[in-house]
Amino acid sequence: MQATVKWVDGVMFLGETGSGHAVVMDGPADHGGRNIGMRPMEMLLLGVGGCSSFDVVHILQKGRHDIVKCVAEISAERVDAVPSVFSKIHLHFIVSGRGLKPEAVERAVKLSAEKYCSASIMLSKSGVDITHDFEVIEV
Repeated sequence: MQATVKWVDGVMFLGETGSGHAVVMDGPADHGGRNIGMRPMEMLLLGVGGCSSFDVVHILQKGRHDIVKCVAEISAERVDAVPSVFSKIHLHFIVSGRGLKPEAVERAVKLSAEKYCSASIMLSKSGVDITHDFEVIEV
């Protein structure tokens, strides 16, 4: 896996991945930015949510569960010091489907948290307290 981060101006950077995608990162005005892109730590949080959501959806689909929607609401706390690392991350999954059993969603969330999600497992090994919960919505 490879990526490149190029400085554009002020505190704006363009991140480009080896898969050919790009994203703008920028800071707030009080740090010299123009607030026209995500903060790098926000991207890290999205990475955790995306990685875990990928697992949950994949596990449920592999089990032939009829899911139609999966939303991960992610909240985080950071320490009040430099470096301002994450201290806590919570992922709340809202999974919608037809005849979807809560036990199946619980199993998928647990498997992602404990076995498959490289991003959250890596951060938890660095001391970040990562928690998960879920709700199931019948459609």
